Amino acid sequence: MSDCLFCKIANATIPAKIVYRDETVLAFEDINPQAPTHLLIIPREHIATLNNLTDDNQHLVGHMAATGAKLAKEKDHAEDGYRLVMNCNADAGQTVFHIHMHLLAGRQMDWPPG
Repeated sequence: MSDCLFCKIANATIPAKIVYRDETVLAFEDINPQAPTHLLIIPREHIATLNNLTDDNQHLVGHMAATGAKLAKEKDHAEDGYRLVMNCNADAGQTVFHIHMHLLAGRQMDWPPG
């Protein structure tokens, strides 16, 4: 999608501090971090919200979660803990309409998140 911020990052049209990439997903540092480690994991395929997942692409969410766990381990957060978060639509806090997963770690997390 030509006007999607995350599609532009995935296509290297705009810069980002990319920490991981494979044929399916890309992970990069959040520009407004909410924890010492705050990464965004996105699929290369444009899907606006979780509501738009289909039988053909629902495997992406599992791959995103596995990537988040891998990155948390690489950054030494697996033992202390980390949070993976996906928001769906505006009331849940989604501001970029391209599905993405937040990896938050490096500090104590509160519950409920707010």
